[in-house]
Amino acid sequence: MIFIKTTEQSSKYDDLEKMSVSELLLNINNEDKTVPIAVEKALPQINKLTTEIVLKLKEGGRLFYIGAGTSGRLGILDASECPPTFGVPHELVVGLIAGGDIAIRKAVENAEDSTEQGWIDLQNYKISNKDVVIGIAASGTTPYVIKALEKCNENGIVTGCITCNQNSPLALTAKLPIEVVVGPEFVTGSSRMKAGTAQKLVLNMLSTVTMIQLGKIKGNKMVDMQLSNNKLVDRGEKMLVSELNIDKNTASRLLKKHGSVREVIKNYTNE
Repeated sequence: MIFIKTTEQSSKYDDLEKMSVSELLLNINNEDKTVPIAVEKALPQINKLTTEIVLKLKEGGRLFYIGAGTSGRLGILDASECPPTFGVPHELVVGLIAGGDIAIRKAVENAEDSTEQGWIDLQNYKISNKDVVIGIAASGTTPYVIKALEKCNENGIVTGCITCNQNSPLALTAKLPIEVVVGPEFVTGSSRMKAGTAQKLVLNMLSTVTMIQLGKIKGNKMVDMQLSNNKLVDRGEKMLVSELNIDKNTASRLLKKHGSVREVIKNYTNE
C-alpha cells in the first residue's frame, strides 16, 4: 500500500501574510467546511469501531484514548467530559497523553517518539482484553501510539484509531481503524486545524453513541448528568417540569431529595 502523508502536504493557499483578516477567516472557514464531508466518508469505519466499544463496555470493559500533542489532548477532553455528562465513573473512559499530565498544557520534548512509554502508561491502568484502546494521531506515524497498539494486539486487546492519512502505519496497526482524510491544512502541517476538528467530531460520535447505547440518555435528555453547578441544576429542573408535568418548585425539591433526574423520574409515582 502507498502511504501519502496528506496532512503534511503544502497548503492550497499561499502568501497568507498578505491576506486581510476577512480573507483569512473566509478561507479558513471554507477549508473547515470540508471536514464533515470527510467524516461522512468514514462512517462505515466509525460504525464498526463504535459497535465494538459498546459491546466491550456492556461486558464491563473500559475505553482508552491514547495520543500525543493535540490528538492526546482531544482524547483527554472527550474522556473528561463523560462523567459529568453521562454520570459514568471516571475510570470508564480514560485519556492518556505522551509526556503525562504536564503535556496537557505544555509540550514535552520527544515524548511522542518513545516506543515503550505508551504501553507502560496503559499497564498502569491494568489494561486487559476486556478493554478497547483507540490510538489518536493525525499523521498516523506517532511511535508512542503505534507501539502501544502493537502491544495491545499482542495481548488480545481490541484496538482502533483515528487518523487523517490513509494507509498510515497507525491505521495498518489498529484492528478497527478510522481514517478521516481531510487533506492539506490551511497553514501547511498545522494538524491542530482540520485534522483536529475531524478527530473531535469522531470522538463526539464514539462517546455519545456509546453512552446512548449504554442507556445513559432518556428520550434526548442527559438524565444521568452530574448536578455540579447552577446551570445543570436548572437544566435538570426543566427536564423534570417537562417530563413529569410538575411545577419548578416541586422539581427543585425532588431533585435535591434524589440527587439526579433519573432517580426523580424513577421514584416519582411513589412521592
